[in-house]
Amino acid sequence: MNIHEYQGKEVLRQYGVSVPNGKVAFTVDEAVEAAKELGTKVCVVKAQIHAGGRGKAGGVKVAKNLEEVRLYANEILGKTLVTHQTGPEGKEVKRLLIEEGCDIQKEYYIGLVLDRATSRVVLMASEEGGTEIEEVAEKTPEKIFKEEIDPVVGLTAFQARRIAFNINIPSNLVGQAVKFLMGLYNAYIDKDCSIAEINPLVVTGDGKVMALDAKLNFDSNALYRRKDIMDLRDLEEEDAKEIEASKHDLSYVALDGNIGCMVNGAGLAMSTMDIVKHYGGEPANFLDVGGSATAEKVTEAFKIILSDPNVKGIFVNIFGGIMKCDIIATGVVEAARQIGLTVPLVVRLEGTNVDLGKKILAESDIDIIAAESMADGAQKIVSLVG
Repeated sequence: MNIHEYQGKEVLRQYGVSVPNGKVAFTVDEAVEAAKELGTKVCVVKAQIHAGGRGKAGGVKVAKNLEEVRLYANEILGKTLVTHQTGPEGKEVKRLLIEEGCDIQKEYYIGLVLDRATSRVVLMASEEGGTEIEEVAEKTPEKIFKEEIDPVVGLTAFQARRIAFNINIPSNLVGQAVKFLMGLYNAYIDKDCSIAEINPLVVTGDGKVMALDAKLNFDSNALYRRKDIMDLRDLEEEDAKEIEASKHDLSYVALDGNIGCMVNGAGLAMSTMDIVKHYGGEPANFLDVGGSATAEKVTEAFKIILSDPNVKGIFVNIFGGIMKCDIIATGVVEAARQIGLTVPLVVRLEGTNVDLGKKILAESDIDIIAAESMADGAQKIVSLVG
């Protein structure tokens, strides 16, 4: 789960991480009032969307007076920002962060992420802040320094100090940087983050080390114990189909294709998308109904797939282990009847109760095309949609 920059900064503030003062605004008048309350000579008007690259897309403006705050707020609010993370459709800006300006002397990059190869959290840092870390990693990887963190001990002060020296934090500010990094790590662990990224971390003219931007992502599997984080969720930033899927415990990710896929198991779902593409098709989604799906859950999955107007055909690919093929077949038939299916439907069943499942499909009054294998099913749905 993602949250907005201003929300991330409030979380970090609880852990002693230094961030600029700022206020959220939903209207132009609120933006001007927020700037008045801050009372600084320079304010920054920042679009709040769940995507990076806002500055390059015109979503971050420096205002030197209240008139400019009003001008920029009016310009950004309601604008659709297109960045490298939003895709070509972009995202509409519905809220702003009005923040005090900073006398920036130097920018750095700091990130905490789980390294799946070592099953440990890694602290990454670079003095090439303010740019995409992927670009730094590609062109100048020697400028990225890493500290692997022992999960029992946690981030130690000497590791934080070593990072600060490696990225050339001014020596008189190393103590501040260590406190910053320790606080960031504590927030990462306490709040079950999957990513904590500060880009840029800045050193200011008055000798402060602070987070000018903050990106916190959270492990969705831990949200049941993080009500304070769940309360920060902005549903308007998420795909409506993905929100509906989460209500029914379905794993769904919307894609750009026109072949809806319903599969049980994440690995099989990935393979299904691969084989659809192999035969020239484009998957419209990733959808894993899980190993314990009911007929009702399958029906809801169908409704979600068909709520995408781009879907021109559906491929159901089920390998029944815990999941029984007759349950899936019953759900498929029921869903097709309820929805009034008007697009081609190809179903491949294999595993537990497969013969009973195929019988249910064959005896139904729904036009369902059976497939003998995953490859056969992919070829058939691609041909029908094409």
